[in-house]
Amino acid sequence: MREDPIVAEIRKFRAEHAEKYGHDLDRICEALRDRQAKSQRKVVTRSPRLLLKKTGS
Repeated sequence: MREDPIVAEIRKFRAEHAEKYGHDLDRICEALRDRQAKSQRKVVTRSPRLLLKKTGS
């Protein structure tokens, strides 16, 4: 199976990004929250959707 160049690029970026923060998820999330706070973009927070109960069909 051939490797998709777009997928390879994303994986490379993800690995470099994780390496930058020592593979520490807390540090990565904090950096993303800081970036979001400094951004001029509007942040949309949606409420969770309710799941319907399954029927016994």
